[in-house]
Amino acid sequence: MTDLLVRLYALPDASPDLARVREHNVDIRRGIAPEKHIVTQWVGATFGPHWASETDVAFNRSPVSCWLATFENRLVGFACWDASYKAYFGPTGVDEAQRGKGIGKALLLVCLHDMYAAGYAYAIIGAAGPIDWYKQTVGAIEIPDSTPSIYRGMLRK
Repeated sequence: MTDLLVRLYALPDASPDLARVREHNVDIRRGIAPEKHIVTQWVGATFGPHWASETDVAFNRSPVSCWLATFENRLVGFACWDASYKAYFGPTGVDEAQRGKGIGKALLLVCLHDMYAAGYAYAIIGAAGPIDWYKQTVGAIEIPDSTPSIYRGMLRK
Protein backbone atom coordinates (compact mmCIF):
# COMPACT_ATOMS: atom_id res chain seq x y z
CA MET A 1 0.00 0.00 0.00
CA THR A 2 1.23 3.45 -0.91
CA ASP A 3 1.59 6.47 1.36
CA LEU A 4 0.04 9.76 0.28
CA LEU A 5 0.95 13.37 0.98
CA VAL A 6 -1.63 16.13 1.50
CA ARG A 7 -1.00 19.89 1.48
CA LEU A 8 -2.88 21.09 4.56
CA TYR A 9 -2.60 24.74 3.54
CA ALA A 10 -4.69 24.06 0.41
CA LEU A 11 -7.65 22.12 1.83
CA PRO A 12 -11.24 22.58 0.73
CA ASP A 13 -13.62 24.13 3.26
CA ALA A 14 -15.25 21.51 5.50
CA SER A 15 -18.46 23.50 6.10
CA PRO A 16 -20.50 22.10 3.16
CA ASP A 17 -19.59 18.53 4.11
CA LEU A 18 -20.45 19.07 7.76
CA ALA A 19 -23.81 20.54 6.70
CA ARG A 20 -24.44 17.50 4.47
CA VAL A 21 -23.93 15.01 7.30
CA ARG A 22 -26.10 17.13 9.62
CA GLU A 23 -28.93 16.64 7.11
CA HIS A 24 -28.65 12.92 7.99
CA ASN A 25 -28.67 13.79 11.72
CA VAL A 26 -25.01 12.87 12.04
CA ASP A 27 -22.87 14.92 14.40
CA ILE A 28 -19.11 15.28 13.89
CA ARG A 29 -17.14 16.19 17.01
CA ARG A 30 -13.89 15.63 18.84
CA GLY A 31 -13.87 12.60 21.14
CA ILE A 32 -13.57 13.11 24.89
CA ALA A 33 -11.66 11.02 27.41
CA PRO A 34 -14.67 9.39 29.18
CA GLU A 35 -15.74 7.74 25.92
CA LYS A 36 -12.33 6.30 25.08
CA HIS A 37 -13.32 2.77 26.17
CA ILE A 38 -16.51 2.87 24.09
CA VAL A 39 -14.75 4.13 20.99
CA THR A 40 -11.76 1.77 21.18
CA GLN A 41 -14.05 -1.23 21.75
CA TRP A 42 -16.20 -0.26 18.75
CA VAL A 43 -13.17 0.35 16.53
CA GLY A 44 -11.66 -2.98 17.57
CA ALA A 45 -14.87 -4.91 16.93
CA THR A 46 -15.59 -3.13 13.64
CA PHE A 47 -12.13 -2.63 12.13
CA GLY A 48 -9.68 -4.72 14.15
CA PRO A 49 -7.24 -4.52 17.06
CA HIS A 50 -4.51 -2.57 15.25
CA TRP A 51 -6.85 0.34 14.60
CA ALA A 52 -8.15 0.12 18.18
CA SER A 53 -4.57 0.51 19.43
CA GLU A 54 -4.00 3.57 17.25
CA THR A 55 -7.31 5.05 18.39
CA ASP A 56 -6.26 4.53 22.00
CA VAL A 57 -3.13 6.59 21.32
CA ALA A 58 -5.18 9.39 19.71
CA PHE A 59 -7.35 9.55 22.84
CA ASN A 60 -4.24 10.00 24.98
CA ARG A 61 -3.27 13.20 23.19
CA SER A 62 -4.23 16.64 24.44
CA PRO A 63 -6.36 17.73 22.81
CA VAL A 64 -7.73 14.34 21.75
CA SER A 65 -6.83 13.73 18.09
CA CYS A 66 -9.75 11.41 17.39
CA TRP A 67 -12.92 12.78 15.82
CA LEU A 68 -16.23 10.96 15.99
CA ALA A 69 -19.36 10.71 13.89
CA THR A 70 -22.47 9.94 15.94
CA PHE A 71 -26.06 9.20 14.94
CA GLU A 72 -28.77 9.09 17.60
CA ASN A 73 -26.07 9.05 20.30
CA ARG A 74 -24.43 6.01 18.69
CA LEU A 75 -20.93 5.88 17.19
CA VAL A 76 -21.00 5.44 13.40
CA GLY A 77 -17.54 6.64 12.35
CA PHE A 78 -14.17 7.90 13.54
CA ALA A 79 -10.95 9.42 12.27
CA CYS A 80 -7.63 9.95 14.05
CA TRP A 81 -4.37 11.75 13.45
CA ASP A 82 -0.94 11.55 15.08
CA ALA A 83 -1.79 8.01 16.19
CA SER A 84 1.08 5.97 14.70
CA TYR A 85 3.50 8.75 13.81
CA LYS A 86 3.62 12.54 13.84
CA ALA A 87 1.83 14.12 10.87
CA TYR A 88 0.01 10.90 9.99
CA PHE A 89 -3.72 10.85 9.31
CA GLY A 90 -5.60 7.67 10.19
CA PRO A 91 -6.98 5.29 10.99
CA THR A 92 -10.46 6.19 9.87
CA GLY A 93 -13.63 4.23 9.26
CA VAL A 94 -17.39 4.49 8.90
CA ASP A 95 -19.99 1.87 9.81
CA GLU A 96 -21.06 0.06 6.63
CA ALA A 97 -24.73 0.93 7.15
CA GLN A 98 -23.88 4.65 7.29
CA ARG A 99 -21.68 4.87 4.19
CA GLY A 100 -22.67 7.04 1.26
CA LYS A 101 -23.73 10.00 3.42
CA GLY A 102 -20.45 11.92 3.25
CA ILE A 103 -19.41 10.98 6.79
CA GLY A 104 -15.94 9.78 5.77
CA LYS A 105 -15.24 12.96 3.83
CA ALA A 106 -16.43 15.17 6.69
CA LEU A 107 -14.24 13.28 9.17
CA LEU A 108 -11.24 13.49 6.84
CA LEU A 109 -11.60 17.24 6.35
CA VAL A 110 -12.17 17.99 10.03
CA CYS A 111 -9.07 16.02 10.98
CA LEU A 112 -6.89 17.58 8.30
CA HIS A 113 -8.04 21.09 9.24
CA ASP A 114 -7.31 20.21 12.88
CA MET A 115 -3.80 19.12 11.90
CA TYR A 116 -3.25 22.40 10.06
CA ALA A 117 -4.47 24.36 13.10
CA ALA A 118 -1.96 22.37 15.21
CA GLY A 119 0.89 23.63 13.04
CA TYR A 120 1.37 20.96 10.39
CA ALA A 121 1.79 22.03 6.76
CA TYR A 122 1.50 18.51 5.33
CA ALA A 123 -0.18 15.27 6.34
CA ILE A 124 0.78 11.74 5.41
CA ILE A 125 -1.90 9.13 4.83
CA GLY A 126 -0.04 5.92 5.58
CA ALA A 127 -0.79 2.77 3.60
CA ALA A 128 -3.77 4.53 2.04
CA GLY A 129 -6.75 2.45 1.00
CA PRO A 130 -8.88 4.40 -1.50
CA ILE A 131 -6.02 6.28 -3.20
CA ASP A 132 -8.13 7.78 -5.99
CA TRP A 133 -10.71 9.02 -3.48
CA TYR A 134 -8.03 10.79 -1.44
CA LYS A 135 -6.56 12.31 -4.62
CA GLN A 136 -9.95 13.62 -5.69
CA THR A 137 -11.10 14.75 -2.23
CA VAL A 138 -8.02 16.54 -0.87
CA GLY A 139 -5.52 16.59 -3.74
CA ALA A 140 -3.34 13.90 -2.20
CA ILE A 141 -0.29 12.77 -4.14
CA GLU A 142 1.50 9.46 -3.96
CA ILE A 143 4.85 9.37 -2.17
CA PRO A 144 7.30 7.48 -4.41
CA ASP A 145 8.88 4.32 -3.01
CA SER A 146 6.68 4.42 0.11
CA THR A 147 5.72 0.77 -0.04
CA PRO A 148 5.83 -1.13 2.35
CA SER A 149 5.74 2.07 4.45
CA ILE A 150 6.35 2.51 8.16
CA TYR A 151 4.15 -0.49 8.88
CA ARG A 152 6.67 -2.97 7.47
CA GLY A 153 7.50 -5.65 9.99
CA MET A 154 4.53 -4.77 12.20
CA LEU A 155 3.55 -7.58 14.54
CA ARG A 156 0.32 -9.33 13.61
CA LYS A 157 -1.62 -11.90 15.49
